[in-house]
Amino acid sequence: MAQDRRTRIGRAFVGGIPHARALNLSLVEIGPGRAVIEMPFDAALVGDPEAGVIHGGAVFTLMDTSAGAAVMAHDSAPDGTATLDLRIDYMRSARPGQALRAVAECYHVTRSVAFVRVETRDGDDARPVAVATGAFTLMGGAGS
Repeated sequence: MAQDRRTRIGRAFVGGIPHARALNLSLVEIGPGRAVIEMPFDAALVGDPEAGVIHGGAVFTLMDTSAGAAVMAHDSAPDGTATLDLRIDYMRSARPGQALRAVAECYHVTRSVAFVRVETRDGDDARPVAVATGAFTLMGGAGS
């Protein structure tokens, strides 16, 4: 799959999800089976007003969207994907005021299922905010 095609698919995938648009998710980078998506800090997404921490549901959406984009960018060139399972471990609170960046890697693909790892960080911190593993359907495409 050519890089310009991956970029078009990644932008269309992220831009085509109303919830992702509402969270202002943006595609930062895309490559073979890999996607990096960023979510800017938004006070409207705070789940703990005292601490100013982003709600876990917004973090989940960021990670789920980045995983799906990684699947769509895989060389198997699926026509579509849907989340079968996504397990997230929240490691620490995101720092208030910081954008979140999710890096997703589609590391194994069968005829009908793709497996993905995702890690989300804020700022320059070496410690992840959350890590996830998931399984996604493969609909159509070259692998069918």
